[in-house]
Amino acid sequence: MKILLIGGTGTISMAITRALASRGTDDVYLLNRGTRTSELPGGVNVISADINNEDEVKTKISGMKFDAVCEFIGFVPEQIERDHRLFAGKTDQYIYISSASAYHKPVRSYVINEGTALANPYWQYSRDKIACEDLLMKYYREEGFPVTVVRPSHTYDDRSVPLGVHGNKGSWQVVKRMMEGKPVIIHGDGTSLWTMTHNTDFAKGYIGLIGNPHAIGEAFQITNDETLTWNQIYETIAGVLGVKLNSVHVSSEFLRDVSDYDFEGSLIGDKACSVVFDNSKLKRAVPGFAPDVRFEQGIAMAIENILKHPEYQIEDPEFDSWCDKVISVIEQAKKQF
Repeated sequence: MKILLIGGTGTISMAITRALASRGTDDVYLLNRGTRTSELPGGVNVISADINNEDEVKTKISGMKFDAVCEFIGFVPEQIERDHRLFAGKTDQYIYISSASAYHKPVRSYVINEGTALANPYWQYSRDKIACEDLLMKYYREEGFPVTVVRPSHTYDDRSVPLGVHGNKGSWQVVKRMMEGKPVIIHGDGTSLWTMTHNTDFAKGYIGLIGNPHAIGEAFQITNDETLTWNQIYETIAGVLGVKLNSVHVSSEFLRDVSDYDFEGSLIGDKACSVVFDNSKLKRAVPGFAPDVRFEQGIAMAIENILKHPEYQIEDPEFDSWCDKVISVIEQAKKQF
């Protein structure tokens, strides 16, 4: 198959790029600005262009037709309209990455499947994804535009540690606090349920949808089947680091109210909610899909890689100071009783 990936080097898309390249049966094209080509596997064709420059992209794909176009960096309806102009009639399938954060909040049932309503009043990011899905399904119903929607949840790779509460520069500062024996913040009481998915497992499900006739006009979520509490997640990370976890539990609402970080969306609109994903629909469309990277395995690979590569150890002193302040306030409050 001739497959075009828009982006292709992110947390989710890099695993798909590598998996497609390794099976050696496809002509794989990446359309991006070419900033991370050194990490790409051999045999991948790069179309160097900025997807936001529609005229440039139109020129560079002139005369080309694809079996599948895979969009990983579309966030607002205007970008979907652009893709529709570029690829309508040029692809047999358009696969759009949405988000499981689009599912109804507050959660009505902790068991989530593709039939769960989409509504999230807490996070603009999620509302924009819903609007993109709505527009794509309109194109499908009215024109037969061959769309497939994919909803990932918390997917990670070996370049960062997935966490609930972190600053704008990523999660390394929290890992550093753990290694230094400093207390780390866990939202809520840490008992809400969550799912972490390694990007290589996600890629298996995603690739099974490429060229799959049962995927056209449908939405699929792709996640691990393993469910963990946030306490288990943080304990696992500390265990891999070989340190004792020193945790402080703080309500998500308090964290939202005392910071400029987007905890309204990322916590109350997402990670603070207990969710268990039912992947039955995906498994019917992609028989044999079975994620096999348990969290403690995936996090061990991530931490080993991060500790070997200083470029992934991005410090965030502003977030570190904010954590100290929040924890100090909590400890002072306890002394009042």
